[in-house]
Amino acid sequence: MEIPLPLPILLDGATGTELQRRGMPPGACTETWVLEHPEVLTALQREYVAAGSQVLIAPTFGANRVKLGQRGAGDKVCEYNKALVALSREAAAGKAMVAGDMAPTGQFIIPFGDMSFEELVEIYAEQAAALERAGVDLFLIETTMTMAEARAAVLGIRESGSRRPILVTCYCDEEGRTPSGTDVLACAIVMQGMGVSAFGLNCSAGPDMLLEQLRRLTPYALVPLIAKPNAGLPVTEGGETVFPCGAAEFASYVPALAEAGVRIFGGCCGTTPEHIAALKAAAEAVDYTRFTPPQRDPDVIPCASEKEARFITPDVDVGEVIECSSDLMEDILEAEENSPQGALKIAVLEEDDVDIFAENQYAVRDALCVWSDVPELLERALRVYQGRAFWDGTGDLERPFLEKMARKYGLVLL
Repeated sequence: MEIPLPLPILLDGATGTELQRRGMPPGACTETWVLEHPEVLTALQREYVAAGSQVLIAPTFGANRVKLGQRGAGDKVCEYNKALVALSREAAAGKAMVAGDMAPTGQFIIPFGDMSFEELVEIYAEQAAALERAGVDLFLIETTMTMAEARAAVLGIRESGSRRPILVTCYCDEEGRTPSGTDVLACAIVMQGMGVSAFGLNCSAGPDMLLEQLRRLTPYALVPLIAKPNAGLPVTEGGETVFPCGAAEFASYVPALAEAGVRIFGGCCGTTPEHIAALKAAAEAVDYTRFTPPQRDPDVIPCASEKEARFITPDVDVGEVIECSSDLMEDILEAEENSPQGALKIAVLEEDDVDIFAENQYAVRDALCVWSDVPELLERALRVYQGRAFWDGTGDLERPFLEKMARKYGLVLL
């Protein structure tokens, strides 16, 4: 879905840290505090609009069933999201769009946690439906830390019935890894395969670190990139948290970010309306026509496992077919250690195979061909696979069905 504004676009800044500067106690539930002090949020977001923000981010970051439940308000998802979006809509006053903000639940799926992937999708679908009814213009899935949550959020939005644009940003370290160990390049490959409108990075250490990692994404990015960094690494001065990157320094990274493919700019922790104004001026000064799009080899096809980006060619060798048995994990590890082709093929032939595959798919590191001659089983396997798989063209499944799988789950069709 295209973003309903000409690029580049300016998102607002770090609402949470700015609210703390304006009286919100550290550790407070942002959503509850904002509803108790609505005038503080609307004043701040009006400043962001005046500074040039074209998209206000509604403070619904933690307004999902899990996070609200930790505050005793798990049954108020609709109520919270509706009220919070209304405040941002009031602040926008028709001069900016409003994005529904969706964040990590902190839950891990089986076998590393107690939650099934379907439960995670349902949690995000519930919030997405509430945000859709509240009238958001687009969705922002930010501070993503696991591939499962990113995929669940995208699926939840689409399965709620919304067709609005989806923006996704990851949190990563200086090596480009999320806290769960996923390479952000792998996440980018999966997300754009699932049809998101833009992908990028937020938070982290500062614009210099984000620039380094975004440059890794540039050669493979088929959607606009997003940069939403902190204003540097925080330090403590006089008992107060300070972010050392001022507005001018912050905006000085815009030309390099633009050359790396960034078309959506914003700020995370420590950024103020002054940072947004500086970003606006810098973004408007860039001559985007002088950038040469990266040359892409059509024979290099991006795939991804849950943690790693992988690249195949149209004639990839998948090796011996691996069946879903009680030894599936050992079979995966052995195939990846002993087979030099860099791709696996796992067959899902029966109902029970899906559960076996779901419990062991995290062991896959290489590119993966998921195969089944039953459409329903193939879709279930693609749904639980936390990567971007490919189809080697050896089955008899109907092309329209395979194309649907490509659109929904990013299945690569050879």
